[in-house]
Amino acid sequence: MTVGEKISTKTITLNRQVHHEYFVEETFEAGIELCGTEVKSLRQGTVNLKDSWCEIQDGEIFIRGMHISPYEKGNIFNRDPLRVRRLLMHKNEILRLFGRVKQQGYAIIPLSLYFKGSRVKVSVGLCKGKKLYDKRQDDAKRDAEREIEKIMKEKRYD
Repeated sequence: MTVGEKISTKTITLNRQVHHEYFVEETFEAGIELCGTEVKSLRQGTVNLKDSWCEIQDGEIFIRGMHISPYEKGNIFNRDPLRVRRLLMHKNEILRLFGRVKQQGYAIIPLSLYFKGSRVKVSVGLCKGKKLYDKRQDDAKRDAEREIEKIMKEKRYD
């Protein structure tokens, strides 16, 4: 790869529910440890991040609850779809996340999964849970923006 050459990224899946349930304070990029049939399954887009979360144990960060469907041509090489997978991050980033999660009640939630070049990357967010009234405020704000957008479109065509 030469200097100035762009690395292409292709989104595999997004965790759409996370912005409804949490305030995302900070995002990090992490690699993920996968086996061959899991990567082939990801290329087909058969993955679900909906109920997944990250956990730090013994200085390493793991993703739990991520479902990667078995590769149909993988037979004996397929792994458990819900197995725990290790994320690859710098040690100082993991320690910083660990401190924030333990002290201030944050959670580490995967936001998206994507290919960066030929490698699979996970975007994880340091998130704080929303209360019910926060969700209602967000819904009201979104409805107001939609209404304004609708009125602006009508005025444009008049």
